[in-house]
Amino acid sequence: MCGITGIFDLRGEGRADDGVIGAMTKVLSHRGPDAEGFLVEPDAALGFRRLSIIDLTTGDQPIFNEDRSLALVCNGEIYDYRRLREELLRRGHTLRTETDVEVLLHLYEESAEGMLEGLNGQFAFALYDRRRGALFLARDQFGICPLYYTVVDGLLLFGSEIKAILEHPRAPREVDLTGLDQAFSLPGPISPRTLFRGIHSLPPGHFLRAAGGEVTVRQYWDLDYPLDGDGDGGDRAALVAELEERFERSVRLRLQADVPVGFFLSGGLDSSLIAATIHHLFPDTPRHSFSVTFSDERISEARYQHLMAGHVGSIHHETGFAEEDVARRLGRVVYHAECPLKETYDTASLALSQSTREEGIRVVLNGEGSDELFAGYVGYRFDKRRAGEAPRQDLDTLLGNEIRQRLWGDPDLHYEKDELAFREVKEMLYSPRLVPCLDEFDCTFFPLVDHQRLAGRHPVHKRSYLDFKLRLAGHLIADHGDRMTMANSVEGRYPFLDLELVELCRRIPADLKLEGFTEKSILKDVARHRVPAEIVEREKFAFVAPGSPALLQRDLEWVADQLSYERIRRLGYFNPDTVETLKARYSKPGFRLDQALEDDLLIVVLTFGLLQETFDLPALG
Repeated sequence: MCGITGIFDLRGEGRADDGVIGAMTKVLSHRGPDAEGFLVEPDAALGFRRLSIIDLTTGDQPIFNEDRSLALVCNGEIYDYRRLREELLRRGHTLRTETDVEVLLHLYEESAEGMLEGLNGQFAFALYDRRRGALFLARDQFGICPLYYTVVDGLLLFGSEIKAILEHPRAPREVDLTGLDQAFSLPGPISPRTLFRGIHSLPPGHFLRAAGGEVTVRQYWDLDYPLDGDGDGGDRAALVAELEERFERSVRLRLQADVPVGFFLSGGLDSSLIAATIHHLFPDTPRHSFSVTFSDERISEARYQHLMAGHVGSIHHETGFAEEDVARRLGRVVYHAECPLKETYDTASLALSQSTREEGIRVVLNGEGSDELFAGYVGYRFDKRRAGEAPRQDLDTLLGNEIRQRLWGDPDLHYEKDELAFREVKEMLYSPRLVPCLDEFDCTFFPLVDHQRLAGRHPVHKRSYLDFKLRLAGHLIADHGDRMTMANSVEGRYPFLDLELVELCRRIPADLKLEGFTEKSILKDVARHRVPAEIVEREKFAFVAPGSPALLQRDLEWVADQLSYERIRRLGYFNPDTVETLKARYSKPGFRLDQALEDDLLIVVLTFGLLQETFDLPALG
C-alpha cells in the first residue's frame, strides 16, 4: 500500500505545477515512508509515496510500459499477479520489474477498462496515457484502497487521501452538509460523498476516465445476489469444502510479501480463523500477532486472544488501552480519518497499528468483511424476528414506510435505525439556521444504493448488500481500517474480501449463513476443526471503546472547549442548547451509553469540531 496523487489539466493549458504536486505528495508520506516518485508534464503530474512490500529494489513508481506511452502510480496489491505476469510474457509483453502492479500497464494495453474484469486485489491506481492525453483512475471492487478526486477550474485533482487534494491552492474547503448528515444517520459517509463539498470518493467497483476535457465515472462491478429461490446453491458439505479451499487460497495470496506479514487477533471467530489458516498453511513459520486489551473487563477480549495466540503459537503482542488513550489520540485519528466519528474505537485501532509498526511488521491480515458476507451482525437476527411479527398500521409506521421506500425501494426493509424517529433527533441537534433547510441536505432524500440489487432478494442478502455499501467500504475499511493502519505505515489485507471468495458467498444459500438464529453457521463449519470450540461457539462481541461520556466525565479542558456553548454557537452547525442537554446527561458519574443500541451523538459533534479545526473548514456563523 502506498499513496498516490495527481493533477490533470482538462483544458490542456499546461497548469500541472511541479511544486504543488510535490506538496500534495509530501502530505502522504505516512502512507509511503520508503521512497517517492514523480512524473510532471505540462498537462499532467503524478506523485507517489512508497511503502515497500513486494520487489523492494525495482518497484519504485511511476512505472512505464515498453515505449513509455503509459505511466502508472498504484496504491495496493494485485494478488494473482504471478499468473498474470506469465500470461503477459507469453503474449510478448516486456516486464522490467518484479513488482505486482506492473501487470496493470500491460492489461490496459490489451483491454483498456476491460482490464478490470476479474482483477483480484486491493487497488486504487492512476494510469496516464501520454499519447492520447487521457487519464484513467480505478478503485477495487470493495473499496479497500481509498481514492478521492475533485474538478475545479478545469483541473482534475486526485489523491489517496483528501488532505493531498487540499494542498492544491484551488481545492475547495467547504462542508458537504449531506456528507455530515450521512455521518449522523449511517455508519459513515457513503461514496461518492465526503465531508468536503465538491471532493468526491470514487465509489468501490468504479473507474473514472478523463479525456477530451470530459470526466466520466462508470461502474464495472457490484455485489449481485441471486433472486430469492433461484438455484439451490449446492450441497452443504460440498459448499463447506469449497469455502475452505477458497479461503485458504485467499490467505495464501495475502501472505505474499518480501517483508514479514503478521495478523490482528480480536478474539472473535474471523481473526481466529485467519490465524488458524495461516498456521495450517505454514506451521513452521513464526508469525507475529497483535491485539488491543482494555482495562475494563466488560469490553476486553484478552482471554480469547491469549487462547488463540497459544493455539497457533504466534509471537503475540498486546497493546493496553485505557480511557486516557482515547483523549490522547482522538485529534490524530480525525486528521487521518478525514471525517467525524460515531465511535472512538479508531483510537484503539491507531494504537494497535503503532505497536505493529514498532515491531517491524509492515503487513497485517484482518478479518473485516466476514460479518457482511455471513450474517454476523445482530441486525440479521432482528430481521428474522421481525418477519414473524404482524405489521403495524399506525401513522409513524406509514410515514416511516415512505422513507424506507425512498431509500431502499422497499417499505418493509429496516436498516440501522428508525429513520423517522431519527429525523426528530436531527431537528433538535442541527442549528436553528440549518433546520429550516434540512430537506435540502437530509441524506434520506438522496440516492444511496441501487434498488434493483435489493428487489426480490432474500432478507439476509438484502442486509448483506446494504452492509457492503453503507458500512464496510465507507467506515470499517476506511476510517477504521486503511486510515488507522496507514497512519503508521502498515498495510492491512483482508482475506474475506477476495473476489473469488465473495463470488462463492453470493451463491451460498442464506439459511446456511443464518441458520435459525445462529450467525455465520457455514463459516463455523469451516472453523470447527481448526479453531478452539470456545471461540467458535461464543456469541459475537462488538469491538467498542470508551465514548464521549468517558471523555466528559474526565473533565478534560480541551473537550470542554470543543463543546463549549460559545464555540458550538459560533460554528453554526449544531444547536448549542441541545449540546448542553446532552453534555449534562453524558457527564453524570457512571453514565454509559448502550453502544449497540444508542448513537453517541456527542462524539460526532466533538470530532466534527476537530475536523473543522484541523482542515480549516468555514463556520456557518
